[in-house]
Amino acid sequence: MLGARMLAGFAVLWLACCRSGAAAPAAPVKTLRYILPAAEASLDPAQGRDLYTGHITEAIFETLYTYDYLARPVRLVAQTAAALPEVAADGMSVLIRLKPGIYFTPDPAFGGQRRELGVADYIYSWKRLFDPQLASPNSWLLEGRIAGLDALAAAAKQRGRMDYDAPVAGFEQLDRYTLRLHLTRPDPSLGMILAYEPLAAVAREVVQRYGDAKGEVASHPVGTGAYQLGKWVRGSRIVLDANPGFRAERWDFAASADGSAADARIVGQMQGKQIPQIRRIEISVQLEDQSRWLSFTSGAADLFWLDGPLAPRAIRDGKLRPELAAQGIQLQRIVDPVLTYYYWNMQDPVLGGLSKEKIALRRAIAMAHDVDEEIRLLLNGEAERLAMPVPPGVAGHDPAYRSLLQYDPVLANRLLDRYGYRKGADGWRTLPDGKPLVIRYTSRSEAAGLQMAELWRKTYTRLGIRMESQRMIFSDIQQAEQLCQLQTRTYQWMADYPDGDNFMQLFYGKNIHQNNSGCYQDAQYDRWFEASRALPPGPQRDALYRQMARQMARQLEVQAAAMPAYTRYRSMLAQPAVLGYKRHPILHQEWKYLDIERKDGAMKVAK
Repeated sequence: MLGARMLAGFAVLWLACCRSGAAAPAAPVKTLRYILPAAEASLDPAQGRDLYTGHITEAIFETLYTYDYLARPVRLVAQTAAALPEVAADGMSVLIRLKPGIYFTPDPAFGGQRRELGVADYIYSWKRLFDPQLASPNSWLLEGRIAGLDALAAAAKQRGRMDYDAPVAGFEQLDRYTLRLHLTRPDPSLGMILAYEPLAAVAREVVQRYGDAKGEVASHPVGTGAYQLGKWVRGSRIVLDANPGFRAERWDFAASADGSAADARIVGQMQGKQIPQIRRIEISVQLEDQSRWLSFTSGAADLFWLDGPLAPRAIRDGKLRPELAAQGIQLQRIVDPVLTYYYWNMQDPVLGGLSKEKIALRRAIAMAHDVDEEIRLLLNGEAERLAMPVPPGVAGHDPAYRSLLQYDPVLANRLLDRYGYRKGADGWRTLPDGKPLVIRYTSRSEAAGLQMAELWRKTYTRLGIRMESQRMIFSDIQQAEQLCQLQTRTYQWMADYPDGDNFMQLFYGKNIHQNNSGCYQDAQYDRWFEASRALPPGPQRDALYRQMARQMARQLEVQAAAMPAYTRYRSMLAQPAVLGYKRHPILHQEWKYLDIERKDGAMKVAK
C-alpha cells in the first residue's frame, strides 16, 4: 500500500509539473554585452558632449533624422520625421513633417496616459539648449541659425531663466506634426545638425518632474528610442532594456554602392527583422586596456573597441590575426572622422596671447613634438598623420595641405633662444622676465594617459622646459576645459556630423566655454568661419569650403594656437554570435540594427 501511495503521489507531481510547464519555457533574453573605455556623464541629451555618454543617449532618445546604417559615404535619412527636410527655393525656410504615432516610454510623469511625440517637443528641447540655468554646452549647434532664437536666448540670459512659452519667429508650428523653420541664412548643414543627439526630443513633463535645480534630468532619461534605462551604477554599469512600446519598424537597408560582399551578408542576416532584435544591452565601464581585452577574449563582451595599445593582439598588417579569424571573430576597421590635436590655452598667462614671444613658445613646442613617434609608440601605428583640422571623409578635408609646423627640435631650441627663453645653469629655461618656465600638461588618469604624459615630458625636456603632469578623470577634464582652466593637453574630437564646419567650430571665438577648449579667439578667423557657414548649398560648396578651411587652418598655424596631429583607425571586434554588424562612422553605436545568436563556449585567449 505504501508503494502504491508513493506512486500515486509521484503521478500527481508529474501531472502538476507537466501542466505548469505546458507552455514552452521562455526563450533567453537576447543580450549584447558592451564595454565603454571611459565613464558616462549626464544622461540628459542637452548636457552630453562626449562620445561615451552619446552611446547611451543615442539609444534612448531620438532625433528627427539619422543616418542610413549601411550607406557609405554616409547618407541622411528620416528617423522620427516622415521624410527629409523640405528646403525652400531660397534656402531660408525648412519644412519638417513628423511621423504620427510615436510615443515616449511610459512614465509616471505622464499621469498614466500614453504620451505622443509632437513637433512642440522638439521646439521645447531646442530652447532648453539656451536655458541659462541649464547651461548646456551644446547651444552652439543652433546659435545664429534660427530666426529669433538668439534673441530669446539673450532675453533668457538677462532674466536668468528661459521663458519656454515665448514665441520664436523661426519656429512656426503648423499643426501637431508639422513645423516650418525660418532661418537666418541658407544652412546646408542643418539636416545633419538635427541628427545629432543633443537635439533629440525631451518631454517637458519629464523635466518638470525629475529635473534638478537647474533643470537637468541626469539620471531619469525618458525618450522615444528603441531602448530605455534599466539599471545604472554610475561610472561602472549600465543596463538598457528594449522599449516595449517602440513602434513597429523593420530592418530594411540596401548594400552600399561599392557592392561589398560584407554588406550583402549583413542584408541576408537582417533583412525584414523587427527592430530591435536585441532586448538588453549590458554596458560595463572598464578604464584599463588589459581588463577590456580579457573581457572580450573570455567571451564576457560581444563588441570590443580595440584601442591602439592593444592593436597587435588582434591586428597584423591591418588585418585580423589568423588565430582570431579561425574562431569567427569579426573585425570592422575604418578611418574615423576624428581629429586629434594639441592645444595651448590662449588665455593662460604663460602659454596664451599673441605677442611674438608667446607665439614663438607655442611654435617651438609644436616643432619639438614627434607626432610620428606618438603614433608608433602609443597607438601602434593605428592612426594617420593629419595636417589640417578637417579629417578624411569630411567635407573640407584637403589631402594636399602641408603644415608649416614640422618636427625640428634644433630649430625649436633656436627659436626659444631668440625670444629670450634662456637656459639657466641647471639646464632649464626661464621666461623672458627671468621667472621659472613650468608647463602643466593634463592627461587622463588611466595608464594610456600616463604614457601620453611621459611622451610629452620627452618633448619638453628636448627644449629644456620643466613639465608638470596633471592626471584627471575624463569628466573632470571636460569641466576644467569649459572653464579655460587647463594649460595644454591632447584633445580628440569625433565628428558630430560629417561636415568641416563641425571641426572648424572648435576654434570659433563664440564657442569658448563650449567646444573651444583652447579658448582661442581671433577676429579674422571668426570672420572666415562665419563666411564659410554662409556658403549656399550646391555643387561648388565643397571646393569653396576647402579653400576657406585652408585659410582657417593656416591662421591657426601662424599663431600656433593648436596643432593637428592625426586621425585614428577605429577597429571594432565582434564575437561570432553578433549578426548584422558594420561600424558606422557617425553613429555612436549600432545596437538596434544588430541581432545575436549565442552558442555555448567562449573564444580562447589569443597568445
